[in-house]
Amino acid sequence: MIGMRCSTSNTMTSEIPSIKVRIPPQPKQAIAAKIFHWVNLISLTLMLTSGLQIYNANPVFGGRGGLRIPPLFTLGGWLAGGRHWHFGAMGIFSLNLLFYGIYIIATRRWKHRFLQKNDLTALQKSSNIKRKNYAWHRLAYTVIIPVLLLSIFTGLGMYKPAQLYWIVDFFGDWQALRIVHFIAVPIFVIFSIFHSLLALKVGGSRLVESMFFKPSSPKII
Repeated sequence: MIGMRCSTSNTMTSEIPSIKVRIPPQPKQAIAAKIFHWVNLISLTLMLTSGLQIYNANPVFGGRGGLRIPPLFTLGGWLAGGRHWHFGAMGIFSLNLLFYGIYIIATRRWKHRFLQKNDLTALQKSSNIKRKNYAWHRLAYTVIIPVLLLSIFTGLGMYKPAQLYWIVDFFGDWQALRIVHFIAVPIFVIFSIFHSLLALKVGGSRLVESMFFKPSSPKII
């Protein structure tokens, strides 16, 4: 009887159909997109920390008893050092943005990156959450372009105010130019957070990881 039970148990086990687990495809990113994001991450970190050092050392802002940033979050050590780091990183950031712009135009990827008329319709009427997330992503990409160009434009005016005096004149005076440049910083920080959250909503952590690292294969339990 015991032998019969074991045989029956084995037979029943062998007759259980195998369950196929559908593994989602691994996210793939173009090497140009990965390089762009890595260079952006590094150059923006350098610009942000050196910019905070400039803020601390400037007599108009941090130097007059205003809010001072802890040295842990600054780069450069003093005003001139902060300026050297800041404008050096700005050059890298600007060239990176230029090359990526040429890349998305040459490969026609701009058609999938920026806001289109049907995206506005989706934001207003669509009940598809994923579709609306994609539309929000394209809207964020489109809005950030003039902010980036404005930050570079004002940064050039601050870097070479004598040679590019017409940029200073365009904003009225030096102080107005500086304020506009400082306003662009929190806007871009907010964009970066919004951009990351949208990427998590659309593709999860694997999508974000695939932009900076090679995603690991999913485990089957």
